[in-house]
Amino acid sequence: MTVRDLAAIPEDGRRHELVDGVLYVSPAPGLRHQHAVFRLYGLLESGCPPGMDVVGGPFAVRSGDQVELRPDLVVGRAEDFTDADLPMPPLLVVEVVSPSSGIHDRVTKKAVYERWGVPDYWVIDPVALSLTAFEISADGGYQQSAEVAGGEAFETERPFPVRVSLAELMNGR
Repeated sequence: MTVRDLAAIPEDGRRHELVDGVLYVSPAPGLRHQHAVFRLYGLLESGCPPGMDVVGGPFAVRSGDQVELRPDLVVGRAEDFTDADLPMPPLLVVEVVSPSSGIHDRVTKKAVYERWGVPDYWVIDPVALSLTAFEISADGGYQQSAEVAGGEAFETERPFPVRVSLAELMNGR
């Protein structure tokens, strides 16, 4: 399949993504997932410096004609976004896993973001109450830079200073 084929699929409430011409379809996210995404969006948006944008998914991130992903949250340079997509690697991608998306988020999408050279990739599990952060290394591969769980907080300077408290993110859920 191509990005053009993907655009022709009627909207059905599910997430449609394309990786190297292969279609991946995920069910609509559940309540815990949505709580995590929207609260994290607010946190990132409040700390986002001028010249950068935080965009909530599903918003297309594309590379060529055979790869289009729809991350839960993406941070990029404001000048790089179009009205329809982000046609270049973002600065940060965040995926919040659902029971049906865990392997896709942790393996397939991580490999694509790594191949694109996305500097930072976070995976949040709202059920396990965990956040795993990856940073691109000098050799171009991802290295795990942090893993926090439960009541712990994640603090980073990349792509801008932010502190994520998992307990606050899930608001006791």
